[in-house]
Amino acid sequence: MTTDARARTPPGQRLVARMPVLHYGPIPRVDLARWDFRLFGLVEEEVRWDYAQFRALPSRSLTADIHCVTGWSMLDTRWEGVSTREVIRHVRLRPGARYVLVHAEHGFTANLPLDVFLAEDNLFAWGYDGRELSPEHGWPLRLVVPSRYFWKSAKWVRGVEFLDHDVPGFWERAGYHNEGDPWQEQRYG
Repeated sequence: MTTDARARTPPGQRLVARMPVLHYGPIPRVDLARWDFRLFGLVEEEVRWDYAQFRALPSRSLTADIHCVTGWSMLDTRWEGVSTREVIRHVRLRPGARYVLVHAEHGFTANLPLDVFLAEDNLFAWGYDGRELSPEHGWPLRLVVPSRYFWKSAKWVRGVEFLDHDVPGFWERAGYHNEGDPWQEQRYG
């Protein structure tokens, strides 16, 4: 491993060449004709997009290192999608909105402080490595949060709820650390 790769790999992680497929439960069957994405909670007016509308939002590419709580890391992964900052431009938050709860298929959720959610390198991805995401990696849409362990990058995302208090997500209720910072090895609570 080169010095650069070592410096970019958090403690307790090993580099892999391909992204493993890890998830709990079955891969959802998604009907794009019925799929929607919602922004709700502490917003002045709820926003809802169908898939074509969401894909029409301004998109960007992202190259980022990602790290899984199970101990693997990948450097220079390439994603395509809509930044979290672009998504939030379409709502007016109510006073007190300081957290998000990202909702996904099968009742999965991921929680983040609003400032972490709005980091410059976060996006809702539909593409990975120059192709559409595969269903096992979260198609049609997954959140990508490179600064946190990858369980915070929820697959099969359907919406974002804005809150004035923190609500633990699916994995945090199962014993995972609330913050999930790989550089601090915040794996379990």
